[in-house]
Amino acid sequence: MQNDAAIRPKRPRNLAHQLVEGMSERIKSGALKVGDKLPTESELVATYGVSRTVVREAISHLQAAGLVETQHGIGTFVLEQSGGANFRIDASEMSTVMDVLAVLELRISLETEAAGLAAQRRSEGQLEQLRRALAALIENVAQAGDAASPDYQFHLQIALATGNPHFAGLMSYLGTMVIPRNRVNTARLAQEDRVEYLRRVNREHQDIFDAIERRDSDAARAAMRTHLGNSRERLKRAHVAAEAGS
Repeated sequence: MQNDAAIRPKRPRNLAHQLVEGMSERIKSGALKVGDKLPTESELVATYGVSRTVVREAISHLQAAGLVETQHGIGTFVLEQSGGANFRIDASEMSTVMDVLAVLELRISLETEAAGLAAQRRSEGQLEQLRRALAALIENVAQAGDAASPDYQFHLQIALATGNPHFAGLMSYLGTMVIPRNRVNTARLAQEDRVEYLRRVNREHQDIFDAIERRDSDAARAAMRTHLGNSRERLKRAHVAAEAGS
């Protein structure tokens, strides 16, 4: 059996993705077999020295990849793998502007529609969760903290509010790597002050929230497309400038 220490996350960044990679390798190598029950959440926290949030995100990734299935009240179990290749975006390979642009193009097509559906279908409870995620984003920016995690939570809450589990499943699979500044320094590339850059991004988030709150599907789609489209265009300009400079 593979030594647990060999797959213990070593860096504070992208801990969930490192845990996913380690658990995936154990499953694919046969160290964890079909039908085996994964350790409990508390056991994973203790074994890998990460938070419960990291463990939950990692399990969501494994579920979305079709590697495990969670039976509520019982546990999480390893699934039999199909012979075909699974859809996969490797976080460890997303290191260039072009890598991030490719994921942004995917997100624009999916999340634009997700925002429209969320505006139609969201419950008051889901709207409250979205409001809390937006408040956390604003607070993080005010404190000049790392806003990647609350940013991801904001987009995840929109996916959940669609009522379609596939939107939420994809967002859970992608995790915080969907946030461009978590992969490349977007503020530097855009040649902007980081805090002012994040404030502008939050104004875009506010527009999305306002449209969902008033159940305006068209406005929600437009606001999401504007938000993600702005990120794409900033990165495109930065990439062109970098290519010209080299």
